[in-house]
Amino acid sequence: MSRFEGIYNRPYWWDDSGLPDAGLSLDPQTLPDTVETLVIGAGYSGLSAALTLARAGREVTVIDSDMIGYGCSSRNGGQIGPSFHKLGVAGLTAAFGQAKATAILRESMDSLTYLKTFIADEGIKCDMQPESGRFKGISRAGHYEETARSNEDLAKAVGFTFEMVPKAQQSAHIGSDFYHGGAVYPKDGQLQPAKFVAGLAQTVIDAGAQRDGDRFAVRIGDRTVSAGQVLVATNGYSGPELPFFHRRIMPLRSAIIATEQLSPDLIHSAFPDGKCVVDSSRLVLYYRPSPDGTRVVFGGRAFDNADRPDHYAPDLRRLMLRIFPQLADAKITHAWSGTVAYTFDYAPHLGCYEGLHYVLGYCGSGVGRATYFGHKAALKMLGDKGGETALDGLEFPTRAFYNGKPWFLPAVLRWQSIMDHFGA
Repeated sequence: MSRFEGIYNRPYWWDDSGLPDAGLSLDPQTLPDTVETLVIGAGYSGLSAALTLARAGREVTVIDSDMIGYGCSSRNGGQIGPSFHKLGVAGLTAAFGQAKATAILRESMDSLTYLKTFIADEGIKCDMQPESGRFKGISRAGHYEETARSNEDLAKAVGFTFEMVPKAQQSAHIGSDFYHGGAVYPKDGQLQPAKFVAGLAQTVIDAGAQRDGDRFAVRIGDRTVSAGQVLVATNGYSGPELPFFHRRIMPLRSAIIATEQLSPDLIHSAFPDGKCVVDSSRLVLYYRPSPDGTRVVFGGRAFDNADRPDHYAPDLRRLMLRIFPQLADAKITHAWSGTVAYTFDYAPHLGCYEGLHYVLGYCGSGVGRATYFGHKAALKMLGDKGGETALDGLEFPTRAFYNGKPWFLPAVLRWQSIMDHFGA
């Protein structure tokens, strides 16, 4: 039997989350003609913002082009960590000065603490493992010392916790000889993303937000809705209808496969201590055991701008077997993808443009960031000083001739894959 026969082109996370059948779709025809506050985008950011606004007494309406959580909020790998800026301590310091750099990095730490506390306080059941830890595999021997130095810089700047693991000791964390050692981040964790967004949505509804001066006329299908305040929280799904954001976001497709149910011994052979894993390759591979410990969930960048499981499922399985040859007989049951939002400066952005509030651009690390920054964006809309962030005042750059369609990405990703393969 083919390893891809009968594959489901939908997130494995949906199977036991109840999300697609929870009655959380959004029908434009049910929207009122006038709303006080309109949130565009029903993912982590938009729902978090809606919750803060509703609890502050605002009348809030959330809209989306599909069901609540349809985008990457229910499609991601479910790994949580502080999500530091790609420039690192040295790059941020060179760009913004030491004080601003330290503030940005510290806020990354704060976002993870906020998420863990929020889930616990709200009682959201999402298979949360707050400190199960994450192992970062070093794909190339020369990157080991570089990773150690980067982690040491973060430890000095903001108290980041880590442990470097040489290749001879990595078998305690991963059942593979593929990597040249790695680093353990003990404060990182895991959750079931679809269960989280479903629980968050129900919390928002319970708070009184609606599912379904100067004012904004917002065209929704064949309806026009008048809104007092608008928050754009569309992230990797920001279309040409919002040209300012469309030109500043690069939607990059990330794809994931899930195996059939495997024996506990086989799962333990790959993940001996249950940690989730990310690596230092250009394709940013990330993977983990499923919350019930029965499957391997394996993700990375897709080489196509379209959702083509017939393309990315074989690619991901090939990459998975390079790391875990012991999974050669495992059938793939699910394959899915979604678009993450990269910005040209690798930073999230929130603020206000021509009266439109916005929060987006998590660069593939939105699980830890989006809930926090959605809350901050809502506080800004309320005029609350608690909405201040270290990212305030950053320019939101685009590039000349970029029209929101990253036609160049498939070729770039294929080239990066070749470079990864040859260890360059």
